[in-house]
Amino acid sequence: MTAVGIIGAGAVGQAVGGLLVHAGWCDTVMVASLHGRSADGLVTDLEDMSLVSASSARARRADLAGMQSCDALVLCPRAAFTNDRTTDIRMAGLAANGLMIRSLGQKLAGFTGPVVVVTNPVDVMTRLYAEVSGSTRVWGIGSSTDTARYRLILARRMGVPTEAVRGHVIGEHGDLAVICASSTTVDGRAVPVPVQAIRAEMAARPGRIAAGIGRVRSGPAAATVAALALVLGVTDGSIELSAPRNGVYLGMPLHFSSGQPTVCLPRLDAGEIRDLAAAEATLQSTYHRLCPTLEEMSAS
Repeated sequence: MTAVGIIGAGAVGQAVGGLLVHAGWCDTVMVASLHGRSADGLVTDLEDMSLVSASSARARRADLAGMQSCDALVLCPRAAFTNDRTTDIRMAGLAANGLMIRSLGQKLAGFTGPVVVVTNPVDVMTRLYAEVSGSTRVWGIGSSTDTARYRLILARRMGVPTEAVRGHVIGEHGDLAVICASSTTVDGRAVPVPVQAIRAEMAARPGRIAAGIGRVRSGPAAATVAALALVLGVTDGSIELSAPRNGVYLGMPLHFSSGQPTVCLPRLDAGEIRDLAAAEATLQSTYHRLCPTLEEMSAS
């Protein structure tokens, strides 16, 4: 029996719950939220889905204490804040989301199962949760959706199936994402990659989604469920997740075998090495600025 706990019943939490009901390997979906009414509503909706689709998965409401019985957790809550940034948009909720994630890390300390973090800025939130909770099995979603977008955009530009493209986006899930153009192949062959044009198109996609449906949800949700299957050992395979490197959490390709990860960093050219170092330095400084801010917010 496999139970997955979802903390946060917003757009991503709803999409993750629906995918887990249909996954075939998840028996129980447990839902908690900052606002109990949204958790109740999602559980009721997932119950309907299970019955209509003849799924054996069952959904139920849980509090944070009840989440300790789960095999894995998904953290996707979002604090209330207004995002009016035009650059580094995922950093807008840094302090508000940070206070919430730190609280969850304190309350869920002792949970030993894998934890997948979705809340932005995801690389910083993943590190924050890991350090506060003491958990060593924490990964963040972000670079996996960046990589999927990269492959899709390049495939369309070249007029080939997406499956023909092999390449990665690593580093920060944000403005300092590193497109690994030097190791990208199409049908097994190296190709010239219009990095700046692709970067601009990747940056535009979340805004296009938000303008149409209010919140990005399906891509991160699919990446989350794929990650859960890997970290729980349901399947073996590779995915780009935020994981620790030199004390900083940032996106890297990981290969999972029986739930155990191995870093598979691609070959990088000199420019990509510099870009990765810049992302690492920025995430380090952001984290060190955040921690005293959270202390001040908690004390006030």
